[in-house]
Amino acid sequence: MWYGVSSIFARFLNYLLTPYLTLMFTGTTDFGKMSLVYSLIPFLNVAVVFALDTAYFRYIQQKEGQAHLYDTLLYSLFLNTLLITGILLLFRQPIAAFIHLENRPEYITFTACIIGLEALSALPFAKLRHEGRPKRFAFIRVTGILLNIFFTFFFLSLCPKLAKTHPNGIWRLIYSPGFGVGYVLLANLISSAFQFLALSGQFLQFRWKFDKKLWIDVMIYALPLTIAGFGGMINETFDRIMLARRLDISRADLDVGIYSACYKLSLLISLFVQAFRMGAEPFFFRQATEGDAPRTYARVMKFFVITICLMFLVVALYLDIWKQFIRDKTMWKGLGVVPILLFANMFLGIYYNLSIWYKLSRNTRAGAYITLIGAAITLVINYIFIPRFSYWASAWATFLCYGSMMVISFNWGQKAYRVPYAWKKLVAYMVIVALLFFIHYGITRIWNNQAFSLILATLLTGGYAFFILRVERKEFRRLPVVGKYL
Repeated sequence: MWYGVSSIFARFLNYLLTPYLTLMFTGTTDFGKMSLVYSLIPFLNVAVVFALDTAYFRYIQQKEGQAHLYDTLLYSLFLNTLLITGILLLFRQPIAAFIHLENRPEYITFTACIIGLEALSALPFAKLRHEGRPKRFAFIRVTGILLNIFFTFFFLSLCPKLAKTHPNGIWRLIYSPGFGVGYVLLANLISSAFQFLALSGQFLQFRWKFDKKLWIDVMIYALPLTIAGFGGMINETFDRIMLARRLDISRADLDVGIYSACYKLSLLISLFVQAFRMGAEPFFFRQATEGDAPRTYARVMKFFVITICLMFLVVALYLDIWKQFIRDKTMWKGLGVVPILLFANMFLGIYYNLSIWYKLSRNTRAGAYITLIGAAITLVINYIFIPRFSYWASAWATFLCYGSMMVISFNWGQKAYRVPYAWKKLVAYMVIVALLFFIHYGITRIWNNQAFSLILATLLTGGYAFFILRVERKEFRRLPVVGKYL
């Protein structure tokens, strides 16, 4: 709960920047430019971290690996961070030109520093999770996000006023009207620096000890996961870069901004999925030693699917409310992609649940193959259809990519590590929420009244919740928090 709730809360706070930034950048293409820069960060972060945080959870369970594991992995992470951030700084101009920001190479400088600090923090965060220190983990995460929000507001809203009222003061040195997106990145950099410093206790536990044999073993395990991570980032963020490359320059930044803003509305499910992974990954590895582990994984999957189906309805049926988070109303024309992206993120969350089979069996190459198949689908569909359909092509590419990964992982995993998922029932739940969405969509197109739309949404969502409670009554009774009320 600490890991999950703190991660959801921290990311939701960051999510609240969306209405503010779309308002501050209204009438400009800056939101699209910012989205392009941020599409690079997770992609490059995979290269730097090299799945060492996941490998840490895998190998810390083995007694022979506990002695020098943290020291060996942090040593490797430090060298990798130094190498890749150095390359980014050295080639910042060509990288900026690649994403049509040739006049702003300083954005890449900030990006390189953010990536470096975030990467170095990954392993200490994993250590906190393993040691069972969720309160400190939550404090650092949430405080970092709060600092990001504060400094974003400070640079974009307070500094212009202070520079105007005190034209000869220090504020003129801090604030430059044309810097725009740079201030968002600077706020992020301050947040990342705080997290890095707050984890100093974990860094002080580092000793210059390197176990070469252990390192090679970890690299063999982590390499396929890193390849899978690259594929995952292609699936998750590369569509923005392809929109910028495949569309005319005159509309590229605008469409990237529209797509990125609407993508944010699908992040309620994405937030839950990421928070779930934060707590579930170490739990799954610990549970693997238990005899009833497959049944536990099946139960976790059931509750997971029930929850994300409910979240789908809460966002898709109440889209007239959620769209208010996008303050630039010209971006509302892209709202049609939100239900597609919501379902895509549902598929991704299910895939993360299914992926435990290859992580436990150390067949991490399977994860790489599956993710690369998804990446190929993403690249091909975006390349062919973006010039004609713009961000609609990107949305459907995401849907088909994650859907394919989910199906492949399920079929492959059931042969390698059988888990008794109630898959027919889970598919039925997803079909039901899709039908409820189309019922709401069809009726509200005939009677276009916002109050009626909200009432109908509430009835349909409540009906789904009641249906689930009836069908899964026995399952919910086994939960200590819920069971006493049923």
